[in-house]
Amino acid sequence: MSLKEEVEILRQIPLFAKIEPSKIKLLAFTSERLTFQPGDFLCKQGDIGDAAYFIMAGEADVIVDTPSGPLTVATLGKNDVVGEIAILIDIPRTATIQAATELTTLRITKDVFFRMVTEFPEMAVELMRVLAERLVRTTEELQKAKEENHS
Repeated sequence: MSLKEEVEILRQIPLFAKIEPSKIKLLAFTSERLTFQPGDFLCKQGDIGDAAYFIMAGEADVIVDTPSGPLTVATLGKNDVVGEIAILIDIPRTATIQAATELTTLRITKDVFFRMVTEFPEMAVELMRVLAERLVRTTEELQKAKEENHS
């Protein structure tokens, strides 16, 4: 995949939609493209977070450890971001991310990520929107689970 193709893919990610192409090219250049095979782990719950991953192709499962064993709580696909929570608030990874299919990602280090968010307030606003949507979804699922346990 050429740098030009990577830039085109990144422009489709809502987080980068309002950023000028020259800056996206810099992001693509300073990031590492990684391919994972089905079953490979991007990160494991409890690990220290040093990077975020933008999914360019394929799907990944979000798995959390529970007292009754691992539980898949979501499946992520093209244009999704994963791993941003651990680098935003310096906590261990909150979930394990495992490739469900062949997965192509762009790995963005903490330093590059923070530089981008600082330089582009639109990116920070979009990131807040993504996290807010995730919080709403998680809250709804928790409510459903609570209701099922009481019925």
